[in-house]
Amino acid sequence: MLEFGQTQDAPGAADLIKDSTDASFMADVIEASQTVPVIVDFWAPWCGPCKTLGPQLEAAVKAARGKVKMVKVDIDQNQQIAGQLRVQSIPMVYAFHQGQPVDGFQGAVTEAEVKQFVEKLSALSGEDNGLAEALEAAEAMLDEGAVVDAAQTFAAILGEEPENPAALGGLARAHLALGELDRVEALLNNAPAAIASAAEVEAARAQLELARQAEDAGPLSELAAAVEADPTNHQARFDYALALHAAGQVPDAVEQLLDLFRRDREWNDGAAKSQLFTIFDALKPEDPIVLAGRRKLSSMIFA
Repeated sequence: MLEFGQTQDAPGAADLIKDSTDASFMADVIEASQTVPVIVDFWAPWCGPCKTLGPQLEAAVKAARGKVKMVKVDIDQNQQIAGQLRVQSIPMVYAFHQGQPVDGFQGAVTEAEVKQFVEKLSALSGEDNGLAEALEAAEAMLDEGAVVDAAQTFAAILGEEPENPAALGGLARAHLALGELDRVEALLNNAPAAIASAAEVEAARAQLELARQAEDAGPLSELAAAVEADPTNHQARFDYALALHAAGQVPDAVEQLLDLFRRDREWNDGAAKSQLFTIFDALKPEDPIVLAGRRKLSSMIFA
């Protein structure tokens, strides 16, 4: 199993967050931002909103585990740099990367906005403690059938970065491959709110729904015969599509659902369209089955 993130401990708070002055600003911010984005929080002891924003920024920076740093500047004690950056009211936050200001905001913002601000800056650093390589390795293991190793690697990535949607989606797919549907359901139900609607997590939910359906799929040959005997039997065609998908014949399942939609798009509260979207969501957006199926569905919807 691939191991990562063990060469050194995560940076401590003293390495990530520090106070700066007019004299040290060049080293603390401009030079430091050449290697990692640096957030500068301009504040003052008398500023009420600063007392809320500062700790929120510090928590988000610590959560980023070294991908971004933070510098705090008391404008009462460091008026020169505050004047140079035209800080006229506080709280005022600047973000520097490679020696240049790249983002910022003024005034109090929500905790969610603080988190998004820090996450966006973290992406600039290009540092992920080997998580990208670990994800790639886990996906390869899954493709090669080493499902248990893949699951362990995805779980280890989540241990390093609990809100990594690719790792959560991958772990869910690994457990699906092992037939552990209840475990997948629990995993997805407890997904962190920040990634609960991420594409990788939604795809895993669709895959779980399809796996549940496969458990109840009827006999393929009997359903095929029923559709052939009565092409207007919509329930038989729908069940036939489910059985085809359960048998791994995904393109044929899509064609049957498209045919059902063409015959009666409103049948069973639009069940054909809903099932098509479930199949599409379970696949990668660039999958030829998805591209062709969406194109055909759209042509019928807008005909």
